[in-house]
Amino acid sequence: MKQYIKISILLLLFSGFLTAQSLQKVEPPNWWVGMKNPKLQLMIYGENIAKYSVNISDKEVVLDSITITENPNYLFLNLDLSKVSRSKSFEIKLLEKGQTKQSISYKLKQRNNNSANRNSFDSSDVIYLIMPDRFSNGDSKNDSHNDVVEKVNRADKSGRHGGDIQGVIDHLDYLDDLGVTALWSTPLLEDNEPTYSYHTYAQSDYYKIDPRYGINEDYKRLADEMHKRDMKLIMDYVTNHWGSKHWMIQDLPTKDFIHQWPEGFRRSNYRMTTQFDSNASIVDSKGCMNGWFDTTMPDMNQRSPLLLNYITQNAIWWIEYAGLDGLRVDTYSYNDKEGISKWTKAIIDEYPNFNIVGEVWMHDQAQMAYWQKDSKVGAIDNFNSHLPSVMDFTLYDEVTGVFNQDNANWNDGMIKVYDNFVNDFLYPNIDNILVFAGNHDTNRINEIYQSDIDKYKLVMTLILTVRGMPQLYYGDEIGMLGNKGKHGDGDIRRDFPGGWQGDTQNAFTLEGRTKTQEAYHDFTKKLLTWRKDKKVIHTGKTIHFVPQNNVYVYFRSDNKETVMVIINNNPKTQTIDLTRFKEVIKNYKRGKDILSEKEINLMEKLTIEGKKSMVIELN
Repeated sequence: MKQYIKISILLLLFSGFLTAQSLQKVEPPNWWVGMKNPKLQLMIYGENIAKYSVNISDKEVVLDSITITENPNYLFLNLDLSKVSRSKSFEIKLLEKGQTKQSISYKLKQRNNNSANRNSFDSSDVIYLIMPDRFSNGDSKNDSHNDVVEKVNRADKSGRHGGDIQGVIDHLDYLDDLGVTALWSTPLLEDNEPTYSYHTYAQSDYYKIDPRYGINEDYKRLADEMHKRDMKLIMDYVTNHWGSKHWMIQDLPTKDFIHQWPEGFRRSNYRMTTQFDSNASIVDSKGCMNGWFDTTMPDMNQRSPLLLNYITQNAIWWIEYAGLDGLRVDTYSYNDKEGISKWTKAIIDEYPNFNIVGEVWMHDQAQMAYWQKDSKVGAIDNFNSHLPSVMDFTLYDEVTGVFNQDNANWNDGMIKVYDNFVNDFLYPNIDNILVFAGNHDTNRINEIYQSDIDKYKLVMTLILTVRGMPQLYYGDEIGMLGNKGKHGDGDIRRDFPGGWQGDTQNAFTLEGRTKTQEAYHDFTKKLLTWRKDKKVIHTGKTIHFVPQNNVYVYFRSDNKETVMVIINNNPKTQTIDLTRFKEVIKNYKRGKDILSEKEINLMEKLTIEGKKSMVIELN
């Protein structure tokens, strides 16, 4: 009899083990009480799991409906949490013929105080963009990991170099001292592609930090450490495509979860203009939106309600879990525009003060303005993206060439920068535009200008004093170089010197920087530190004057202060008659150039050396 009982217990345990093994994923892994949208779609994944019926133990948690797809390995539970008023756990029972085969304990947590009304990044911030694999290796134990294929190989420019979240945390004081107030990291979620995985835009798990960067708790700790320093964390979020190794791509819940083509793969035509071109053909429009960004990046179908809900809840989960301060959305204008508009609105509805900047890599201001929230351009075809911010790629286009144009004619030199701002009227919120001189996809600004520090100073003077939110690329502040055309992407994503044990130089410290690196760093820090408390630069009105002799003069003014910026892109010294600017200078008699720290007499003509800039506080 005892032997029979033992065998029966073993059979029950074994049966339970098999059932437990059939349950592989529950996502989101938890949720929160008191969300403005009380609806939650819980995805349960496991072998043939759709055969089970479902029972919820808690009467406050209402199971509205169950969505079953053509793939029997998925159950989507549509829950209503509006009656839940406190944090709790509840049981989800999976039943077969009335018998419980699996019980899932699910946690509803309490939100942090004022979570819904959290502040976000804005024009008072300076954003610093890093590629974490190339910034600093704070924990060498996670350089390679059994759960992912590609292992560390610092000798390979396109390989994993070992930078991680701990490395970022280790150097937050460096960023704070530099004057940085917000950090945008390229994606940190798991990317299990066999090669080039440090790029991390082909993600394989949307709820998991890549183990070579750390764990989820490390990401939350990064946000916490930044908040202690009054800094903000911006997550790089990818809505347009996932990685080919994503577990859901390996076993799609529905065929329409991704865009599929008869030939198997079709690359996007990258013609984003087809999204709003009234003359565009259907085949070309689909060729942009539905084509894959690359062979390893299956194109997600935002028209699928299941997919759209999945990525909406995922973004909100990370905001709540990690305490995020903003999102940057990759390849925003390649998404189905109606779908991505719903995604964006759902996040803003939950967090009214939240900022999201979209990558809209276009070369015309009207086309970029189309994508900003409440755009009059978008209203032409009754479209509103609800996207608060876009990136100023047209300014970037000019910044990367104009300072080599010494002898300007009618169409060259600083008039190109002037003309960029002429079109500011197209944007509904001009202060909420991201301005930059380079990022992880572009040649280094110091490569473009061949390590000419005077030209770097002209670039930074412009980027850090015009309207909008300035973004710096890691290492530019010490003169780092990189040319992707000649040496590939890895060259513009070099390791920051001093980020690895055994580095011969440590540019994170004053003592470790070369004289040239310190010259770059000192100038950048001076401007960033000054800008931090200058509301007139954050939100002041811009008045600019048509450039003469390749000299661009503009003012930033509010009801308390006026700042005059002079950028002399002429290689020769220029003498400027200040009476031309009397309408803004008004009764100001003196000023101080914060770059040279010299007093300026505004009652006389002003002389500025070739390829120099001035930032003058009028007083």
